[in-house]
Amino acid sequence: MKKLYVPSPEQKESAKHGETLFPMQKYITKLDLVHPVVTTHWHEEAELTLITEGEGLYQIDLVDYEVKKGDILFVLPLLLHSVSLAQPQNEEMVSETYVFHMNFLGGNSTDICSTRYFVPIMNHELILPCLITPKHPAYVLIRKIFYQIASLYHEEVLGYELALKGLFLQVIFLLLQYSAKQVKNMLPEEGTPSDKLKNVLDYIEIHYAKTISVEELAKICCFSEYHFMRFFKKHMNMTCVEYVNNVRLEKAVELFEQGNTSILEVSLSVGFHNLSYFHRAFKNKYGMTPRSFIKELK
Repeated sequence: MKKLYVPSPEQKESAKHGETLFPMQKYITKLDLVHPVVTTHWHEEAELTLITEGEGLYQIDLVDYEVKKGDILFVLPLLLHSVSLAQPQNEEMVSETYVFHMNFLGGNSTDICSTRYFVPIMNHELILPCLITPKHPAYVLIRKIFYQIASLYHEEVLGYELALKGLFLQVIFLLLQYSAKQVKNMLPEEGTPSDKLKNVLDYIEIHYAKTISVEELAKICCFSEYHFMRFFKKHMNMTCVEYVNNVRLEKAVELFEQGNTSILEVSLSVGFHNLSYFHRAFKNKYGMTPRSFIKELK
């Protein structure tokens, strides 16, 4: 089974994890002083992660979790999450992650497991622990299961898909023993801060090629521009302008990888209307000019 290594960890919400019939993918993510952050994102799949080296900071549903070597994290589907390097005391953090869709475990069926457990988990009515440290009662068993998952995923013996499904079900069973019911004391129309941020990121994902003003982003959250800019910077660790440019640069890389070689056309199509500014922004992010990047691809 293919393993993805992410030296420059830019994870996209729209990325396809695994295959349609086997919606699961392994990732090795390395954060260092050059690429210290996996920006805030979310997806339909859940994540099971082991920190294999170093220390860092996870933010899951806008809550911070300090992590270090040996810690295990479980991220529910559709939750905003990001990862950053612990600085200045740490120069590197490496993690091994298995991203899988709950449907792989039977989340789209109509049996008692789905209605009593999977649906409430996917709707965030049942909240499972995010951080499992060596002090957690379920840690030893979950870490043992993690190593079994890693071994099966690598070896691909006959029937390994069945065994992987069983192992992920065991992880969820263990975490369910420490779950909590979500108390929703907010009116539906108000929305949580996480919901507001998701709506803004969705809007940027759709309209990145057009001119996007702070005013229109603030309106999505029903915030003043001043409040919105503070809100965005607090939860994203960058300004909204920096984030929009980051999305545009990632889209430009996708176009280059698809064979587009006209730097001007790519620049315009992703929303950069100043070619020199596009060159500077691209070099700052990727350490090379767009033309050098195209040559590297060839």
